[in-house]
Amino acid sequence: MIKPTPWDTAAFAMPTWELTEYSETSLQQAAQAVGHYTLKVDPMADKRLLHKHGFYYCDTLLEPHCNAIRLRVVQHPDATISKEIDAEQAIAICHGAFSHGRFHRDFNLPKAAADLRYDNWLKQLLDAQQVYGLYWQGALAGFIGHNGNNLVLHALATQCRGKGWSKYWWSAVCSELLKTGHHEVKSSISASNLAVLNLYASLGFTFKNPQDIYHYMVP
Repeated sequence: MIKPTPWDTAAFAMPTWELTEYSETSLQQAAQAVGHYTLKVDPMADKRLLHKHGFYYCDTLLEPHCNAIRLRVVQHPDATISKEIDAEQAIAICHGAFSHGRFHRDFNLPKAAADLRYDNWLKQLLDAQQVYGLYWQGALAGFIGHNGNNLVLHALATQCRGKGWSKYWWSAVCSELLKTGHHEVKSSISASNLAVLNLYASLGFTFKNPQDIYHYMVP
């Protein structure tokens, strides 16, 4: 009912856990050990047990999905992608880029540790060669990390946001992944991140599997 999340433990320097079921028993067990707990529940689920046991809301996640038929591919000669990417430049873009993330929104967690969590995740993806560099006129402008057909971590440099360039890179990366034999591409995004939500919608993605994210801290 409760499993450890060692990648979060490494960032937050405390025991971290994820509940795999929503029940009175699992919530009671969460109160028995020191650490930080995460639970994902259907938005329509009755939340009374969560409030009873001290869990607090942090975010709602949505899953964008798209296949080759629906994907709207848009191109620009200045926008290119490559798996040749400078790790230090990518980590500099990553650091502090995920203010919409549930760990940054959790008032019980330090923002610096939340930044470290995403930096560590990107380093793991880079080591596994699962990151596309996003280039504008040959300069690194951002990255998209993936696990198979799942876009798991992505960000743009501050100076490259709000210019309408993202659609070129996202459609290029999605096209590459679909060419490798995947029947669809998917991701997971915060419902509060309207810029990314609108990007996915504009490229033909649809959304499903919403999940409310609740956290709990045992000091």
